Amino acid sequence: MTELQWPEWPDADRPVVELSDDECWARLEEERVGRLGYQLVDEIHVVPINYAVADRTLLLRTAAGNKLLAAELHAEVALEIDRFGPDDAWSVLVRGGLQHLEEDEAERLGELGDWTWVPTLKYDLVRVVPTAVTGRHFFLRADH
Repeated sequence: MTELQWPEWPDADRPVVELSDDECWARLEEERVGRLGYQLVDEIHVVPINYAVADRTLLLRTAAGNKLLAAELHAEVALEIDRFGPDDAWSVLVRGGLQHLEEDEAERLGELGDWTWVPTLKYDLVRVVPTAVTGRHFFLRADH
């Protein structure tokens, strides 16, 4: 796991700093909950989701429903994580395709353990294959 490095405090002209690819992945590895956005037909869905990182992809456990349908349709998705503190905040956005994993690959990756919070049966494993990973670090005004 890459150790998180916080950028130097910027001057007044640079309150927003772009995160490097490695910085984005370090934050993705540290967190376990994000918001997954995807479109099915004419509806946009945004749901909280637990995830795990494996080989610079994101793994999601799910049961039958909209997320699994989106994976079967190879939907384009976005997963966002963020954190806010008293002086700063950051956000990482992953865009990519959603894939339903074949049983043999799901079994191999299932050895990562159970990272879900809600104790419901989730037999299917889906993966977000990133096409873009971006992040920004925000330095907040003192009077916010």
